[in-house]
Amino acid sequence: MTAHEATAKVSATESRLKTGAEFLDSLKDGRQIWVGGRKLDTVFDEPGLARGAELMAETFDDQFKPEFAEATTFIHPESGELSSRAWQVPRSPEELAARRKMIEYTSLKTGGTFGRPADLSPAIVAGLVAHAPTFAKKKSLIEGCDPDFGANIEAYMEFGRQNNLTASESLAGPQTDRSNPKAAEAAFLRVTRATKDGIYVSGAKTVGSIAAQANDIFFTNLGGLTTTPPEACVWGAVPIATDGIRMISREMVSQPGSSKFDHPVSSLGEEADQFIIFDNVFVPKDRIFNLGDPDGMSWYGPVCVFAHWHVLTRLAVKSELFVGAGQMVLDVLGTGKIPAVQQMLGELVQYQQTLRAFVHAAEAKAVYTEAGVLTPDVGMLTAGRLYSIEHYPRIIHILQELCGQGLVMRFGEAAFKNPEIGHYLNDLLPGHGVSAMQKEHLMNFIWDMTSGALAGRVALFENVNSSPAPRLRARLHDEVDRAAFVDQVKTLAGMDW
Repeated sequence: MTAHEATAKVSATESRLKTGAEFLDSLKDGRQIWVGGRKLDTVFDEPGLARGAELMAETFDDQFKPEFAEATTFIHPESGELSSRAWQVPRSPEELAARRKMIEYTSLKTGGTFGRPADLSPAIVAGLVAHAPTFAKKKSLIEGCDPDFGANIEAYMEFGRQNNLTASESLAGPQTDRSNPKAAEAAFLRVTRATKDGIYVSGAKTVGSIAAQANDIFFTNLGGLTTTPPEACVWGAVPIATDGIRMISREMVSQPGSSKFDHPVSSLGEEADQFIIFDNVFVPKDRIFNLGDPDGMSWYGPVCVFAHWHVLTRLAVKSELFVGAGQMVLDVLGTGKIPAVQQMLGELVQYQQTLRAFVHAAEAKAVYTEAGVLTPDVGMLTAGRLYSIEHYPRIIHILQELCGQGLVMRFGEAAFKNPEIGHYLNDLLPGHGVSAMQKEHLMNFIWDMTSGALAGRVALFENVNSSPAPRLRARLHDEVDRAAFVDQVKTLAGMDW
């Protein structure tokens, strides 16, 4: 039975889905947010945040629509409940492919501009579930609090599924003086006090995308920190409205008040990144997944494999939007028969096809963890993310170049409809087989995707989110086993040493 078929058969009492209205209502919880030095009463007091939350609410309502049900919902195998596919843990190739449909759905819904949509954090929780047996064997190294990490991981996944939860994740610490290890260490989120019921943490996390528009914050200090003191080795989750959490938003870069014609993408709002202050925040014992163990922090790579799969899949979807927009430019400008232009579009297609190949290869080479969870191949994911960020600026430049002056000379809907000047624009700027307004609509879309303030933020985010190229190359060195390749050389060359 597909999720679509099940939607009509499962009663409301057997559904774990949340409506858009219920999601929006859940954000009215007294969370502490500042934008531009101004404290908000609610997230809805800032237009960019409000419109972004409304877009997220649409994804909740889409769960109830037949055309989106297969991508956004699944039947939980144990409870039989209709649930958000964001909280599905893949245990077969079919479930892995089905989970990808959710990523593709959210990527298209946001134009790929939400780098951390609501289904990303659950992917990290799924990564913890994939290695829950390992975490179950670990013990707290902070005296006074002794959580059961394995049980907590399983329980949080179930909690998220049952509540159709939206969580933000923040792994990175504040940017500080990198020449001074003590300065960087001082910025870590760390345990200040431990009790039998939980811990208190203080510090800060940064680039908390959708934190202002989410229910929970899922946090740790970025992985591989084997020299980090025990009190900074912490992995947990709390409601974003927890006492002591304050969010300071970056500047808004979207155009929430604009028409769909003028700004087809940036009118959708944004996931405004937050600088998140933890001032003596209590984390309950059952919401702690690692405490004091540096080895637990080193599991960042394996745990985040689904998140990295999400990143690569979203970039593949966005590359398809680039190809589609590029083809439309050739059509409306009548340049499709020019060999040089064809080659430029061909480069966009090359990028798209390569990213898709990496996604499918990662799934084809997926392996089972000790918990029976099927996880994509990390080497293919890392190589794919490296390829994506190395070529992203070039792809953006090509799409801009295909448009020529169209991106420089843009006019809004009001100008076209003005009786004194609109007829000039309509008469003098038509495209090949389309009106001037239709051509302008396309140029406005490409502007939002490649050139405006939102596009600039997204381009910077892609590089940070995927990890800089040198770090990805280092991961390839560490993660990809080369022994078989060495054996091939020795066999071919007749080397017996």
